[in-house]
Amino acid sequence: MRKEFMLVIAALPLLAGGCIAKTAFDVVTLPVKAVGQTADWATTSQDEADRNAGRKLRKQEAREGRERKKHEEACRKAPDDCGPYQGYRAGDPEGDAD
Repeated sequence: MRKEFMLVIAALPLLAGGCIAKTAFDVVTLPVKAVGQTADWATTSQDEADRNAGRKLRKQEAREGRERKKHEEACRKAPDDCGPYQGYRAGDPEGDAD
């Protein structure tokens, strides 16, 4: 019984050594991972930029469609007062107030 107990006591540092080494490794690499994650959050990937640009353009086109529809309805009601569409145009940097 005493020999078995001594064997278990002797094996404990070997078993715990792997846990300690992994914990020390995690503590050392944690700042590097944190900086990498912060940089990832702070920057926009090309995929995100493309997705955001597409979303913005779709919103602009929807706005232009609504304004053109209003213009056409006004032209139907008063054709004498109607001229060519001079309203908002999607993708026009001069007319983009958003």
